[in-house]
Amino acid sequence: MKKKVLTASLLSVLALSACDAGTQSDNASGKDDKLQVTTSFYPVYEFASQVAGDRADVDMILSSNQDAHSFEPSAQDVAKVNDSDVFVYSSDEMEFWAQDMLDTIENDDLVVAKTIDGVNEMIEEDHSHNDDLAHDHEEDHDHDHDHEEENESNDIIGVAGHYHSGDNTSLKANIGGDQEITWVVVEEGEKIEAKQPASEPFEYTLNHGSVSVYFVADGEESDAVSLHVDDHEDTDPHIWLDLVYAQYQVNEIRDAFIEADPEGEEIYNQNAKNFVKQLKELHAEYEEAFEGAENRNFVVQHEAFNYLANRYNLTQISIGGLSTQVEPSPSRLVEVGNLVEEYEVPVIYYQSGADSAVAQTVANETGTEIAVLYDLEILSKEMEDQDLGYLDAMRQNLEQLKRSIN
Repeated sequence: MKKKVLTASLLSVLALSACDAGTQSDNASGKDDKLQVTTSFYPVYEFASQVAGDRADVDMILSSNQDAHSFEPSAQDVAKVNDSDVFVYSSDEMEFWAQDMLDTIENDDLVVAKTIDGVNEMIEEDHSHNDDLAHDHEEDHDHDHDHEEENESNDIIGVAGHYHSGDNTSLKANIGGDQEITWVVVEEGEKIEAKQPASEPFEYTLNHGSVSVYFVADGEESDAVSLHVDDHEDTDPHIWLDLVYAQYQVNEIRDAFIEADPEGEEIYNQNAKNFVKQLKELHAEYEEAFEGAENRNFVVQHEAFNYLANRYNLTQISIGGLSTQVEPSPSRLVEVGNLVEEYEVPVIYYQSGADSAVAQTVANETGTEIAVLYDLEILSKEMEDQDLGYLDAMRQNLEQLKRSIN
């Protein structure tokens, strides 16, 4: 993503506007009894609106069809935030301008909700929990070989909840004896094999993406486990496309609303609970749809779907990169065209509201079709015309992906 730094002159204007706004209203609730909430762009606006219900007024800085990648806040935008009770945004990677803007705010009572904080907190807890489980499993294996682990796979122990690029994983075959076994790593369709004694831990350095690991002992394959690499850095800010992570973002917003408006705690809790329930139901639909799929590849114009792909063990093949503003090189177009033919990809996806020319070029050269996926960076005209909300768009994404994943 191309990041911009707010100029000193613009920051000065924003600071002056913030001061002016502060003199006009010491508290946004003076204008309205409802909680005043300003959000950055569409996904967090939708989440905040679901939590708010009728108890809060929720506004959005980015207008319809405005590109979040090239946005810079105006003086009016900072005044709006300064006049709010709560400001909600996704991350410093996505809204690269947010922290500079917040530094100019004169409203000491403003509650700021950065939704990725909820995701990161969940990841840390999950990582710690899985590390504890892995330690317990190793002790159980050492001290009681007859004990069965209550996991989906009893064959491999030591799997963490997620990894970062460059992490070394250490797995153990949950079998007795010291016979030679063959570990198999499947990464991007390629198999990597390593033979070693069963008693020794298998170590492997992970790169970006996810891999599948199993071992072969006495001619029998073990259950496979998936090792998910999730860097959650500026390589991909699209955390709202993960239906599990979305639940924790909703709860982060709920907590901010309760902090700003304690009397509304019961309402915010119930609204968040209701929306999280719908997110869980849709997540289950995705899991059911892709369970057992043999072809798990899909080709996109803009690399926005890493989180979605990792969640359901899919492989995203991107024509371009993360930036919507960078055209892929001719060699990259040829490379993707070859992949499309090799894997018999039926559809090339482009983002709603984006120029589909690149996707159409590859489709024409490979005899495939094009179709739209919603990355939800913007509230597109198409979404407005069809009155599509977040859940509607994500459900349409599911139906479109079924054309490739089967």
